[in-house]
Amino acid sequence: MRSRWIAAAAAAVSLALPAGSAQAQAPASGRLNPVIDLLSSNQPVFGLYAPANRRARPGGPALPPDSVKSMAQLAQEALAYKRADYLFEGTMEYNFDQSYPAFQQFASALATGGNLQKGKAPRFTHPVFVKTPEIAPDPAVAAARIGKQLNEGVSGIVFVDVQSADELKKGIAALRFKANGGTRSDDVGSAPARWGMTEAEYKAKADLWPLNPKGELVTFTIVESKEGLAKIREIAAVPGVGVLFPGAGTLRGVFSTTDANGQRKFDEAAWEAAIQSVLAACKEFKVPCGYPAGAADIEMRMKQGFSVFVIGWGEPGFKAVELGRAAGKR
Repeated sequence: MRSRWIAAAAAAVSLALPAGSAQAQAPASGRLNPVIDLLSSNQPVFGLYAPANRRARPGGPALPPDSVKSMAQLAQEALAYKRADYLFEGTMEYNFDQSYPAFQQFASALATGGNLQKGKAPRFTHPVFVKTPEIAPDPAVAAARIGKQLNEGVSGIVFVDVQSADELKKGIAALRFKANGGTRSDDVGSAPARWGMTEAEYKAKADLWPLNPKGELVTFTIVESKEGLAKIREIAAVPGVGVLFPGAGTLRGVFSTTDANGQRKFDEAAWEAAIQSVLAACKEFKVPCGYPAGAADIEMRMKQGFSVFVIGWGEPGFKAVELGRAAGKR
């Protein structure tokens, strides 16, 4: 889940639909969040990591100043590509305080760039889903972070390394206002303006789907540890789970060991069994199942039953989106 593809803005533009052509999203339904349309109609969903600046190699030379794009430039690059259903932003998982200000700039630039399609039925062209750090170490701190992310007008929160149903319930509560049985503060920040509505209208709509059929927020839950896998059925059964993911990238490390000669050994069979255990829980509890796919495996994972995908930004990722859309007859 933690890797990302980086590509030039020209690559995004080259695969974007012509100016004025319709966004290839779910059919209009009056919903602000098109991902919910796709989930509720059992259609496959394809999201891309948001474009980001290339990072300098540790110990290596600094990147040339002219190679670093502003948040506004990255937002325009993201908006130019119109074949994905959502943007996946993962930079706040590790150092929230350091990464949050940059995300604020990115979210503002998306809004300025026209992410909200206005009219009688406003609709996001690129709804944003953001990773939030682990909940378990300090649920109160986690709730405050989630509140700050929601205040930037995001459409979904991604919980990482969930290891128990209780942990997930605390995360879900942090998305919901107290009037809806949650713990979210009444402070809403820039979210109403980003959603194109008044504060009262925002508070009515900013609730969790499918717990609230009229809600516009969705959660993604990632299980990426043996502890979480051991409780996968309990986690999948929590009311309010939007999409459940195996953290396939992290799980590769979980199922790797070092032998006496210092060589790393990857237990592919155990890794695949872990992925399939998450899929089995999704099927049992009728929860959409997600996967971090690429062009090489997206069609195979779709045949297995995975239906929500997060894909790396760039040419290989764009190819994966096209393959997935063709396989899903979208």
